[in-house]
Amino acid sequence: MNNDNKNPLIPYWIKMVTIFFLGWVAIYAGRTVLNPIMPMIQTEFGLSKTELGMISSLFFLAYTTLQIPAGILGDKIGRKKIMVQGFFLFAIFIASISISSSFILFIILWMLTGASQGAYYGPQYALSSEAIPKKWITLGSAIIGSGMSFGIALGYNLSSTMVQTYNTSWKMPFLAIAIPIFIIAMMMLIFIKEKAPATDEAASKAAAAPAEKFSFWDLFKNRNLVLAYITIFCSIYGFFVIITWLPYYLQQERGMDIVHAAGIASIVPWISVIGTLLCSYASDKMGRRKPVVLFMMPLSLVAIFGIVYSTTEVMLIVVLILYGFIGKISLNPVLVALVADNAPKASLSTAFGLYNFFGMASSIVAPIMTGFLADKTGSLNTGFYCAAVITVIGIVAMLFVTEKPKQLA
Repeated sequence: MNNDNKNPLIPYWIKMVTIFFLGWVAIYAGRTVLNPIMPMIQTEFGLSKTELGMISSLFFLAYTTLQIPAGILGDKIGRKKIMVQGFFLFAIFIASISISSSFILFIILWMLTGASQGAYYGPQYALSSEAIPKKWITLGSAIIGSGMSFGIALGYNLSSTMVQTYNTSWKMPFLAIAIPIFIIAMMMLIFIKEKAPATDEAASKAAAAPAEKFSFWDLFKNRNLVLAYITIFCSIYGFFVIITWLPYYLQQERGMDIVHAAGIASIVPWISVIGTLLCSYASDKMGRRKPVVLFMMPLSLVAIFGIVYSTTEVMLIVVLILYGFIGKISLNPVLVALVADNAPKASLSTAFGLYNFFGMASSIVAPIMTGFLADKTGSLNTGFYCAAVITVIGIVAMLFVTEKPKQLA
């Protein structure tokens, strides 16, 4: 029996990386299919900008709340089981939005979609960290994470093209995106294993070693971890201001049509694919995280201000390219590495869970806060200024991180 699986044509971990990459494409496409059609939703339901921002905030409230319970259940009854069931529910709930007859029903189904996505992050990273060989872990994780970029671009372009070019209802993109989500769920069910084959000798020894004891609260005594959590909150705040509101901002305040606005907004995720790989390589090559983060975050601050102050489309494209290179998606693998460098090995899963929890907490605040500020001031520019201030807080937090001359030496 073992001989058949000893030297497969395509190693299991490569299949897994490919499917988990597609999983992140689906997750982010499902989220961002909403953003280009926000003006239509606002008009149909008579919403203020605060209420419009609340749509995304409630989605991420459900998503963030479900992550920790999903992680615990995954450890108890099986990570694959929780992840796959969550993905099938994701397909069902997002498809159901296409027949929602009222704003309340739309919000309920949208929150259920967010909750079902919450079953993905913890189980996926737990499964991939066990399956990818150590020498490929950085590249494999970067490829998986780059699915976020492809998903954002897909979501933007799918909804804008369907609504403007094919004159569909704003509800139809939700039904369309449910089809590939269901297919990916089937791929996970068929190809993903609960227990991956041993990838190297070190992994086998680690699995056989007795588990160390740790205290949950000890993680909050580690200064570098706390500062990393603050930094990711601040970075993700600006990111979700941009991906939630930029298509709306370009339509309402720059006068672009929906397809043009979606195309311009898609620059950020496409460029971030390159930025993710380059910044991760630079961090690994240096063996340090702090210098890379302190290079990236001030530039992201410049890019956020640049969105507001760009007077021509060319200038706007330049600052969006800059943000794509050094924004949240590109920064995330570096901060993940910082957490891995500082968290006790026995509590690594918990440390990553907290990292994503604190990071995604800002996704709850950013959309509704930006809408609230726009209602109060009459312009979305104030929301970008607020994101810039919060980015400064993240830069200050990173200044207090302590690293050895070469962390990985």
